[in-house]
Amino acid sequence: MVIAAVDPTADPWAFSAHPQVWLLIVALVGGYVYAIKVLGRSAVPSGMQVVSRRQVWAFVGAIGLLWFGSDWPMHDISEEYLYSAHMLQHMLFSYFMPPLALLATPEWLLRVLVGNGRVYGAIRWLTKPVVAGVAFNLIVMITHIPTLVNRSSESSPLHYTLHVLLVTSALLMWMPILGPFKERQMGWGGKMIYLFLQSVVPTVPAGWLTFAEGIVYKHYDIPVRVFGLTATDDQQIAGAIMKLGGASFLWIIVIWMFFGRFAARFAQDNTYRRSEHFPSAEITGHADDQLTYDDVSAAFDRSPARSESSNGRQ
Repeated sequence: MVIAAVDPTADPWAFSAHPQVWLLIVALVGGYVYAIKVLGRSAVPSGMQVVSRRQVWAFVGAIGLLWFGSDWPMHDISEEYLYSAHMLQHMLFSYFMPPLALLATPEWLLRVLVGNGRVYGAIRWLTKPVVAGVAFNLIVMITHIPTLVNRSSESSPLHYTLHVLLVTSALLMWMPILGPFKERQMGWGGKMIYLFLQSVVPTVPAGWLTFAEGIVYKHYDIPVRVFGLTATDDQQIAGAIMKLGGASFLWIIVIWMFFGRFAARFAQDNTYRRSEHFPSAEITGHADDQLTYDDVSAAFDRSPARSESSNGRQ
């Protein structure tokens, strides 16, 4: 299927139906509900929680971002008129939606889908921090090659293939951070270093876009302009989104991890303020019990007397 060239008199905001997106959303929602209502009954032991409210809300957020990024008007504007909108779409599919999708997935559900065989072995290798990080950044670099971007805008199969690769690599990249498999997650220090490194590589194509001379993506150099942005302005805004959008999001997570995990413990361990509660190891009775003379005498009577020889040695 070849996407037709943009009509110079076309209305960028004209509604365009995307039934394939609606079918995908319905399939994902139906599959999630089926997994929770049906598979959860047999996979989760009786009395244990099948899915938490937090996971349900994370799923709603992930589906909402997927719908917003794939349907009208974001899809139409990003694929035909503004590369900056296209970049924002990629931010949604690589930085914002994947972590919500992983948070929405109960551990038991992913283990049921993956099993313990070759599929799990493949995921275990693909979610190694080095492998997942390199693969994700490689896909990010490839999806910004001008020739590939221009051709994908004219070919639906190539366009959807690139989006599938981007989302898949993003899911693998986020697995060592908050994936359902706890054994595949890194420690807190490793997570912070890992996320910081993920924010470095995209600055290369972002800087290239921001300071490039001329129009890099000819597909977006068209007479119809949205928001009055020229093709050059659009290209520079796309570079700024790529450089600041994803990096800022990752840095916020790193800062939150540091202050939430390390700074709070440091302040607690090094405070001079007297705690309001005694440590449990120092509590030998109840504050309401009164110590009497008879209790002290009984305690001394139970203590073994020292022999004279031992007193002499002292």
